[in-house]
Amino acid sequence: MIILVTGCAGFIGFNVAKSLLDKKHTVVGIDSLNNYYPNKIKILRAKILKKCKNFIFIKSDISDKKKLDKIFKKYKFRDVFHFAAQPGVRRSVKYPKEYYDANITTFFNILECSKNYNINKILFASSSSVYGDNSNFPLKENSTRKPKNFYALSKCINEDMAKFYSKISKIKFIALRFFTIYGPYGRPDMLIWKMCENSIQNTKVKINNYGNHERDFTYIDDAIKMIMKIYKTKFKDYEIFNICSNNPVQLDKIMKIFDQYKINKKKKNIYFQKFQSGDVLKTHGSNLKLKKIIKNLKITNIKNGIKNTVNWYKNSHF
Repeated sequence: MIILVTGCAGFIGFNVAKSLLDKKHTVVGIDSLNNYYPNKIKILRAKILKKCKNFIFIKSDISDKKKLDKIFKKYKFRDVFHFAAQPGVRRSVKYPKEYYDANITTFFNILECSKNYNINKILFASSSSVYGDNSNFPLKENSTRKPKNFYALSKCINEDMAKFYSKISKIKFIALRFFTIYGPYGRPDMLIWKMCENSIQNTKVKINNYGNHERDFTYIDDAIKMIMKIYKTKFKDYEIFNICSNNPVQLDKIMKIFDQYKINKKKKNIYFQKFQSGDVLKTHGSNLKLKKIIKNLKITNIKNGIKNTVNWYKNSHF
């Protein structure tokens, strides 16, 4: 059995591919290695995966439908994990066309190839951003979607596309609504990575909304355990799961946790800025649905998760 992982050099895609390889699956990973954020970390992730004998790496852009079709035809995948996408809530407000091409057109290509080559199951990345300003916390999978930016809208459209294809094909779909995932091998454009840089190298960090945001931070190892359990569970045609900790944390608390890890003792190079267009004040997901299939769901404490991430960052020489 061969499994496809798109966006395999991305933060979540890399960790999912690694988990599948650890379980002795054969994995084909596709990634364009673009430079949305500095791709040194993407190259490192791909390098680690390439050392696994059951891994095949293909550098490609899945917007190329003809090439993607050839890949599906050659490898005859059973299941697909689709994580290739353009991230960035605030950027999507200014450049919606980028997100239409990267998140909607490419997903259509994946759906068509999957339908044509009899894929069994697709797990794909959605986002907590689909909830927008919905304040009925904690947000459940059946909570109303209120997208505030084009990134969120693209994820809503992805969900609707998957639901449609579940009706016209035999493919089973699982939408994974990721909240704020962090940890080792993370994303350089995200707050936890930037705070690691600031603590060790005193690099500049901009904090939105003067630190008054709250985010449902979820440690990467916890997220992968959730995904793997969901993958192994049998469902009907279409399901949605929040991938979250159910424990929102205010950003000023994150900064206080990082104070104890600050190696560079110079003046804090942290700047506060006003609320940004397309952003939301708070995310807080319910994981009650997850707990129905994971009886003893354990969530990593934010302090321990940050400690693990800082230690990794110090030893990674970024």
